[in-house]
Amino acid sequence: MSIEWVNRAVDGLRAWGRERNVEVDVDEVRLLCDYASDYLEVNELGDFRPGTFEELLLEIYPRKVIAPPESAPETVAAARTLVEFLLDTGEIGGKTAARMRATIDEIEPEMPRALADTSKFGMAKSLFSAIGPDSLELDAAGGRAEGETDGPDCDCPGCAPLPPVRLAPPEEVARAAREVPLLADAHRVVTWLAEGRRTLTLRRSLRAADARAIRDGLGVRRPEAAWRLALELGLAHSGPPAVEAAEGFRDLAGRGDEEVLDLWTGALELLIEGLVPLTGERVVDDGMAQIHDLLYRLQSPVPVDALADYLRELADGRPVGRLDEALNGLVYAGTVQRTEDGLALTAHALWGLREVYAGMGMDAPLAPDLAEGDASGLIAGLIGDGPADEAAERDIAEWLSRRTPEQAAAELLAAVAGAPAEVRGVAVTIVDRLGREAAPVVRTYLDDAELRPHAIHWLSSRGLEAPALTPDEVLWMSVDMLALALPAAEADPEGFAENIAASGPPPHLIEDMWRVEHPDVVEVLELLGNTLRDQAAAKAARKAAFKARSRGIR
Repeated sequence: MSIEWVNRAVDGLRAWGRERNVEVDVDEVRLLCDYASDYLEVNELGDFRPGTFEELLLEIYPRKVIAPPESAPETVAAARTLVEFLLDTGEIGGKTAARMRATIDEIEPEMPRALADTSKFGMAKSLFSAIGPDSLELDAAGGRAEGETDGPDCDCPGCAPLPPVRLAPPEEVARAAREVPLLADAHRVVTWLAEGRRTLTLRRSLRAADARAIRDGLGVRRPEAAWRLALELGLAHSGPPAVEAAEGFRDLAGRGDEEVLDLWTGALELLIEGLVPLTGERVVDDGMAQIHDLLYRLQSPVPVDALADYLRELADGRPVGRLDEALNGLVYAGTVQRTEDGLALTAHALWGLREVYAGMGMDAPLAPDLAEGDASGLIAGLIGDGPADEAAERDIAEWLSRRTPEQAAAELLAAVAGAPAEVRGVAVTIVDRLGREAAPVVRTYLDDAELRPHAIHWLSSRGLEAPALTPDEVLWMSVDMLALALPAAEADPEGFAENIAASGPPPHLIEDMWRVEHPDVVEVLELLGNTLRDQAAAKAARKAAFKARSRGIR
């Protein structure tokens, strides 16, 4: 979690290296400072001690950083550079520097073994350490690494490349993070403990009386989890003798977006590492990395029953405990949300997980920004496994904002002339958002057989001069718009049935649809026959489908 003092230190290190013509591995030194800040209560350069390097290189790095044992010399060299920088800038004295050098000399032969010791790996590192360069270069056809021809494909989620994801804008993520109950409660707990000069147990846990007071008086649902998060994030010092808020501590409302994003990323990292227990069931807390990774990869809600089976598999025979408690803990932590279809990541959890993965050196790709492409790219991105409704709305609005109504209409309609109904329908629905300024472009498509009915409807709905729709064009347009709904109907038959019951075509219109020269008319009529709740309308659709098949329309 990058913070201000780390940024200042890195800037100073760069200048120091230039002045002395010293090659500095800035990224490695930043990582040392970041982890020292996050886990060892180092709040400025002068807080480094010989023991800091021992914990960093032999405990923190093996647990968190995915790095081969042979990379240890690079990290040790960066630590030695940091010591010289601390000495030259007056942050430490000569005797302290000598002790640091001696400590690093002792660490050097031990660090490769520590990096290779799987018993030291944290949960997230254990899950992802098997992902090497080869496993991230799977070919699309066979799912194998490049050059691999023998052996079964691996079905392990952690061994597959991460899917491209679409992220909410950072300002939206920061706004959502400020509202995460666990993160907000962590700040409230620190304020209460520090103002009351409260002390902790020997294990740096809350005293039972204080936990009750925090829960009953402040309304904090999980006092110990909130306190543990605050402590691990460095929001407070645990004493002795009493708890003190960290220097510059302030509530979430008083923090800038960048700082809130850093806090949220750090919180998420601690959660998936299991360092902030949310339940009394260790199986659940230890499985946080796998649960979040599963949701990240699927990019869709997971039914609760399926998640329960997944947890039991992780537990390997051990009792899982109450799943409701675990799910409530995840909702409280702000990483998941309950939907009608099950459990899914929140938009800010998706953002934070990608930050965590990228920080671990993993390839965490972003899906292309649809607003930056042409009309064909926008439509293709919105079809199939495209973005969720909220993201799609952002994409469309941003794409349109970069064009005049005339330009947008021209691009969209040109891109779908002669295209299938689903593609054409997406373009038409976007054009329908445009104002009267687009009329000259829309009029040019009155001569296009497939787009003419849509153009007439667009013009007439805005009170503009337009030819009347013929009965055949009304039928054709009805089939065309229903064809647009075919993929959604297949994915959610019940939802489609509800919608079509409220706004579906009347039986007398359905009866004549078989006459329409449309490539999807049979499929549309069969769908109506299987889903319409009005028995008369459903019967009319089935009869019309039979007639259309008899005509050979497919």
